[in-house]
Amino acid sequence: MKQRDTVSMPASEISALLADSHKLQLATINPDGTPHLVSMFYGMRDDRIAFWTYRASQKARNLARDPRVTCLVEDGDDYFELRGVQVTGEVTVIGDLAGVTEVGRLVAARMPSPVVGDLPPAEVAAALELYVAHAATKRVAYLVRPTRVISWDHRRLTG
Repeated sequence: MKQRDTVSMPASEISALLADSHKLQLATINPDGTPHLVSMFYGMRDDRIAFWTYRASQKARNLARDPRVTCLVEDGDDYFELRGVQVTGEVTVIGDLAGVTEVGRLVAARMPSPVVGDLPPAEVAAALELYVAHAATKRVAYLVRPTRVISWDHRRLTG
């Protein structure tokens, strides 16, 4: 058996890692063909990676020209703890305010945020909603349609 077969994760573990994580590395393609790589908070919608960004950002300009992306979600520090999922695909643009706001809620719910600070739990949802409503007017959102998914879990090498 090849090592790739040993470390590949089943679909249920891929879904769990994507559902439990909150940050990914996003690669888009610059006008000169070089990769544009950034860290992004993300959410999941209908088992698809969802993210948002400012309409004038480099990644938004890149995606308007070329919708191809690669997303990497990874975990672990030691070699025998490393695991990850790489999703290659194309984005679907969500430009309407309701859709952008929906994605913004998904992202905000999963990220640590100074917006909520030391607020009591009862006020956190309201503070996040205000932040998302304000930010959504300046942003565009995306859903990633996977064309290829690669995974690895090096913890499988020790078992």
